[in-house]
Amino acid sequence: MKQQEFKRRRKALMRQIGHGNIALIASASSQIRNRDVEYPFRQDSDFYYLTGFNEADALAVFIPGREQGEYILFCREFDPTKALWEGAHAGLEGATEHFEADDAFPIDDLDDILPGMLENKAKVFYPMGRDSVLDHKLLEWINHIRKQSRSGVNAPGELVSLEHILHEMRLFKSAAELKLMRIAAKVSAAAHIRAMQMCKAGLYEYQIEGEIVHEFYRHGLRHVAYPSIVAGGANACVLHYTENKDKLKKGDLLLIDAGVECDHYAADITRTFPVSGKFSPAQKQLYQLVLDAQAAALEQIQPGLPWNQAHDASVEVLTRGLVKLGLLSGNVKTLIKNEKYKQFYMHRIGHWLGMDVHDVGDYKVDNHWRELEPGMVLTVEPGLYIPADCQSVEEKWRGIGIRIEDDVVVTKNGHDVLTADVPKTIEEIEQLMQAT
Repeated sequence: MKQQEFKRRRKALMRQIGHGNIALIASASSQIRNRDVEYPFRQDSDFYYLTGFNEADALAVFIPGREQGEYILFCREFDPTKALWEGAHAGLEGATEHFEADDAFPIDDLDDILPGMLENKAKVFYPMGRDSVLDHKLLEWINHIRKQSRSGVNAPGELVSLEHILHEMRLFKSAAELKLMRIAAKVSAAAHIRAMQMCKAGLYEYQIEGEIVHEFYRHGLRHVAYPSIVAGGANACVLHYTENKDKLKKGDLLLIDAGVECDHYAADITRTFPVSGKFSPAQKQLYQLVLDAQAAALEQIQPGLPWNQAHDASVEVLTRGLVKLGLLSGNVKTLIKNEKYKQFYMHRIGHWLGMDVHDVGDYKVDNHWRELEPGMVLTVEPGLYIPADCQSVEEKWRGIGIRIEDDVVVTKNGHDVLTADVPKTIEEIEQLMQAT
């Protein structure tokens, strides 16, 4: 993503912070996996959103109206030995030249420099309670300034959560962000298609996971958006199943929930298909019901409609279908009111999607479901999960878990399904699998 995009975001943030105030946000830290080995580094989404800086041990400072420059980056100085062992890093010169910081200072000098930047500021915006180290440091700096009050220096009088402003910004995706999300969606779609083509009884779930990751890597994307769910048979009834260790059996369904990241932007796709390439009659009936529920929900993804309306539409279709199939009994409206459907459909229709797979942004405003607006991206993912030990239903339904999930952007005139490349009708799936 071009630096112009990050600069636009910083300007928008500082307009909302206002003159006389300051904002701070820290990078993610490196995490030790075992002894001298670290986990793969993944930058904090909020920090990256504003800076594009992909290193640990950094702090971004924003001071609207500062004469010497409004954007200051504290980071590691360039270390040639570190560069030899671990690779290139920006250093102070790179922070200003390549990442367009107005000023850059060594992170080791933070305690000496930052208190002066906090002096006489009315408010400090920062991620309150999210970074214990920054929480502690900030209180230290403020107390240090308070001790200088007799010299006419004032400490900030108010600490404000930065997330309220920043997460509202992140909720609305720009054209540049949507371009990355389309790439992630396209590659993820190809991975799901590959999984369908390679699937057969006798393979293990982790072998199908390997095919998915292979497709991600083949397109140059090396980071999954979340641990992949590859759940055969009754494992699909465990919503966040990630062991991916069992053998695939003929006659079972396989539920795959997997997506890749493209420059920190996630895709999130779920498809459910028969291991053998052909749905059984019972599987077909439940699958079509979930597909119908998704279609009903997608009709409600339009600007001006409340977030919750898509979920309500899916609940009505699923409950009505479950009654028709004999898995529930009673009046549909009463069943919905009493939430009887939740024994088979226990999650909501979806979530915001962006830099985090469960992305930031309020779902309610003033205690009311917020209206959808152009630029919002969300998942639409109804499901049905009939546990293998569920004695209240006929045996033919037991052990079936189905979820169908797509990534959807709200547009001016409705919506656009970013993940439409992956087959999801019964006919399309069976045709694809039987052709291989």
